[in-house]
Amino acid sequence: MEGINKTAKIQFFFRPFSPNPEIQLVIFVAFLAMYLTSLGGNATIAAIVHMNYSLHTPMYFFLANLAILEIFYTSSIAPLALANLLSMGKTPVTITGCGTQMFFFVFLGGADCVLLAVMAYDRFVAICYPLRYTLIMSWSLCVKLTVGSLVLGFLLSLPLTILIFHLPFCHNNEIYHFYCDMPAVMRLACADTRVHKMALYVISFIVLSIPLSLISISYVFIITAIVRMRSAEGRHRAFSTCSSHILVVLLQYGCTSFIYLSPSSRYSPEMGRMVSVVYTFITPILNPLIYSMRNKELKDALKKALRKF
Repeated sequence: MEGINKTAKIQFFFRPFSPNPEIQLVIFVAFLAMYLTSLGGNATIAAIVHMNYSLHTPMYFFLANLAILEIFYTSSIAPLALANLLSMGKTPVTITGCGTQMFFFVFLGGADCVLLAVMAYDRFVAICYPLRYTLIMSWSLCVKLTVGSLVLGFLLSLPLTILIFHLPFCHNNEIYHFYCDMPAVMRLACADTRVHKMALYVISFIVLSIPLSLISISYVFIITAIVRMRSAEGRHRAFSTCSSHILVVLLQYGCTSFIYLSPSSRYSPEMGRMVSVVYTFITPILNPLIYSMRNKELKDALKKALRKF
């Protein structure tokens, strides 16, 4: 009981990137710029899809939901990270606050990964079964797949967060990270974490490997169908819509797999922190850029909206 009371009173702090306040300020400005750009880019995509009736199709419905997920995903991390950059790591976070951030990060990140697999399925149906596309990808199915992504993210996040925060935390309360990432928090526990590491690995494997396998299978069929197309214009259009999705998948799955599927013995706090910057700040910026630059319909809708202002 005494151990539980001590754990409940613990406040965590995040280790600064540098002991130099000027370097911290430069990093703060960079993070703030990336965060605001991410918010603006993803909000623009969601708004453009909502306002343009021509974009009210399953593909853009999923894209708009991905953009909204990215906004919440980044916002679960950025405010606290920015506050800590300004305070040189002196902004405390309670164990409840840390657990809440971890829950939403895993929940939204897991839903993001599943939604990318759903988007691959949508492209598979559109290219391999074009005549039956509207029949298969009904609006009710689109809504169910989107809600299902959120439910799976929730069901994977909640037990893992509860499991980790049932660990006792003692004297060392400095997290070698800029947010409450699971491997970094578990390193502070003063108890055996082998079961927790195994649970993290299994859940990470489910969240990353299974959707990635489904995406890979979908693209085997998609590429086969594209190669068989007689029209060069049709092949180019199919490749352009799919290449955007592939680039986003490679960025999202590549970085997260590096952190969560690598053996714990090879985990480096510094490397983990640097790679995390990519999928928490950089990837949410690149998603709207990749889709808007490589998608003609979205690009045209954006130009049309800009002419009105």
